[in-house]
Amino acid sequence: MFDIMIIGQITLDHNIDFDGREEYRTGGAVTFSGYAAAAIGHRVAVVPKGDPQRVDPFATFQGSKVEKVFPVFSPTCTEMENRYFTPDRERRRSLNTQGIVPYTPADLPAEPARIYHLGGLVKGDMGGDLIEACAARGDTALDVQAVLRCRNEDGTLELRDWPEKKQYLPLIRYLKTDAAEAEVLTGTDDREKAARMLCEWGAKEVLITHNTEAIACDGQRIYRAPLKPRNLSGRTGRGDTTFAGYLTERLDHDIPAALEFAAALVSLKMETPGPFMGTRQDVLDYIEAFYR
Repeated sequence: MFDIMIIGQITLDHNIDFDGREEYRTGGAVTFSGYAAAAIGHRVAVVPKGDPQRVDPFATFQGSKVEKVFPVFSPTCTEMENRYFTPDRERRRSLNTQGIVPYTPADLPAEPARIYHLGGLVKGDMGGDLIEACAARGDTALDVQAVLRCRNEDGTLELRDWPEKKQYLPLIRYLKTDAAEAEVLTGTDDREKAARMLCEWGAKEVLITHNTEAIACDGQRIYRAPLKPRNLSGRTGRGDTTFAGYLTERLDHDIPAALEFAAALVSLKMETPGPFMGTRQDVLDYIEAFYR
């Protein structure tokens, strides 16, 4: 049994930095989460969907410790253009120029996992049928960008509320949002209040990421851990890395320990562009240096 099965497309990213520098990379939650979860010592399977003529899923994970790649065919790939306006990369404009054919329950491999992590990019990538199918198998984790980020006709993305949230949140063991997404879901910019509301609506644990910290809520208490990166050159993939670290550490640790580890993991990752390529010991050393 895998510790985690991450379901989501590999994206073809065109990143334009605040100073005009451009780069072309593969990205997506499945990439950043898959690399990170495997690097820190967990058994990871990934289920990327796309056109193998344009993005090779096996080559994408060749440099990782991901144990198994289960590619799913789509005649199209997801293409993204990300333009950053500030050095901290907090302000950006994203254009979704092409998407995949949506996931269905039939795309799930037969092999079991302890956690099923739904890491779609925009609304329409995966629907309620996939949430139900994963919840019937094991603990289900959802990154809400897969149900909140809506593509306009011109390719721009905007956050819109999830009308079915109270129907599906009770099926979610772990829910991840960022501060802006939490506000759209709940109507409040108070992150602690938003986390408690999402738990009241059915999610068992809620993780909310912010550029200064990550907080977690189990419906009873709020836990927090600061982010302490020494630079932000690897800002892209912050939320995906945090969620992957938190999910897999929760398999064997309590919330405070998992949250601190995830915060240290993403702080270290943000210092280098691309997915996390370090080791578990690197994260433990970072905790000792900056969190003790």
